Amino acid sequence: MCRWMAYQGEPVYLESLIFEQEHSLVHQSLSAKKSEVTVNADGFGLGWYDERAEPGLYHEILPAWSDCNLKSLAKHIKSGLFFAHVRASTGTATNRSNCHPFGYKNWLFMHNGQIGDYELLRWQLDRLIPEYLYSARQGATDSEVIFLLMIANGLEIDPEKAIIDTLSQILALMESKGITEAFRFTAVLSDGEEMFAIRFSSDDKAPSLFCKTFDDHIVIGSEPLEFSGKGWVLIPAGHIARIKNNTYKSAPLPDFLEMSA
Repeated sequence: MCRWMAYQGEPVYLESLIFEQEHSLVHQSLSAKKSEVTVNADGFGLGWYDERAEPGLYHEILPAWSDCNLKSLAKHIKSGLFFAHVRASTGTATNRSNCHPFGYKNWLFMHNGQIGDYELLRWQLDRLIPEYLYSARQGATDSEVIFLLMIANGLEIDPEKAIIDTLSQILALMESKGITEAFRFTAVLSDGEEMFAIRFSSDDKAPSLFCKTFDDHIVIGSEPLEFSGKGWVLIPAGHIARIKNNTYKSAPLPDFLEMSA
């Protein structure tokens, strides 16, 4: 499964977390420790905020460890809020349009997990996307569908409600189709001011999600950036975390989502 990390705090060069940590995201792309899939080689992506409201995006289909452009960009881009993602495909093609993070106006989104038996639901899920949003659908992943449904469900007005409504909508569709494969969802979204991170699964195998608070920044991601894991907190399954101004607050998702324990 994919690996990702997000940063919020004092502006730093992206290379300091993507490359320079002991168990950096690039290291995780070669040797993940908290995932069934060790190697994440199906592309990668960056999303970052700067002086502009709309975030920058960079996607590539090469493995993260082999792309010289990523090394150069990470060395020169400085940001106080950025996302980075290395992809292990769950069935869709390896191309730029399927690489995370996904962007819409001032929002960024990236995801690890999958909708169980997604191909059986793909037609119905696409048709839940309103016509005004459908042109934003660039790829074929379930991740992008989830993001667009969150926007349709009011992400720009009430993010937490939109997230919960979207998870509920997908679970209801899965139930109507008799799908028993799990819906696993660990994701982070941002509007450029704050981040919303979710760890959820319809079974008891929610993908990992860790957070660590420093003096002037917070890092959240699939795995700790150090092998020791010291100071990294595992966000409980079935929780949503809200992160702003170097503060972190986690709360349980509603019971009707049948969260994992």
